[in-house]
Amino acid sequence: MSEVKKIATRESYGNALVELGNAHDDIFVLDADLAGATKTDIFKKAYPNRHIDCGIAEANMMGIAAGIAATGKVPFASTFAMFAAGRAFEQVRNSIGYPHLNVKIGATHAGISVGEDGATHQCNEDIALMRTIPGMVVINPSDDIEARAAVKAAYEYVGPVYMRFGRLAVPVINDREDYKFEMGKGIVLKEGKDVTIIATGLCVSSALEAAKMLEADGIDAKVINIHTIKPLDEDLVVAAAKETGRVVTVEEHSVIGGLGSAVCDVLSAKAPTKVLKIGINDVFGESGPAVELIHKYGLDGEGVYNSVKAFCK
Repeated sequence: MSEVKKIATRESYGNALVELGNAHDDIFVLDADLAGATKTDIFKKAYPNRHIDCGIAEANMMGIAAGIAATGKVPFASTFAMFAAGRAFEQVRNSIGYPHLNVKIGATHAGISVGEDGATHQCNEDIALMRTIPGMVVINPSDDIEARAAVKAAYEYVGPVYMRFGRLAVPVINDREDYKFEMGKGIVLKEGKDVTIIATGLCVSSALEAAKMLEADGIDAKVINIHTIKPLDEDLVVAAAKETGRVVTVEEHSVIGGLGSAVCDVLSAKAPTKVLKIGINDVFGESGPAVELIHKYGLDGEGVYNSVKAFCK
């Protein structure tokens, strides 16, 4: 059996930027002294005159991006999620969100899979923060193929977009001819009648693994990939909830304010359903190997399987 191909979505981000740069000369890429880590150095090598290193000054970088967008260009402001959503929140809100400028934010190294960098760099709050900004699109791709498609879609969309990428190499799960990325639309990866598992980011592959394990226990799980958390595919979420009667959300993010909260907001209003939120509970992360942390916090296939099985009982 051949080994599953794995690629970090931050790599996908860098490669997608070059592809866009080849086709569009209005793209500018900004970075905060982290081009090697965010992989925007790939774009820098190809188009040095359209890459701006703003130094370790993320708030200032967001202001520069806003200014570039105001001239009609399309800036991609890039840094770690902790700094993009956390340190620069005010500038993102007031300088980009409030005037609804056409700025794209590429936030890498999100979630606990940052690993050994520890709690200070493991941003498990960014989706919650970005969801609160009016008009901000929030995208969390599940693999290389989806990440590349998300970057392209972000460019084509006129308005602010927050894209979340990871440090850890993750399985390529969307390598099929019929794959189609559509902003704001979820994707049903597996049909099922007993429970719906709604996942985002690297947890989508975990959800698929869990669904296979659940089959052995006679539990037929529907699996949905939600790559766009805002705007959420409300119709799909509601239809799935009505179909299975149980919903589980899985995310490499705090259970407060992320995908789980977005799903609960919709279901409480349109289709009250019992929901289990799997994610980082009200705690900070910790330093350690990424794969081990994902296992410890129950976000791998085994962890999701155990949680869903208990929930269905």
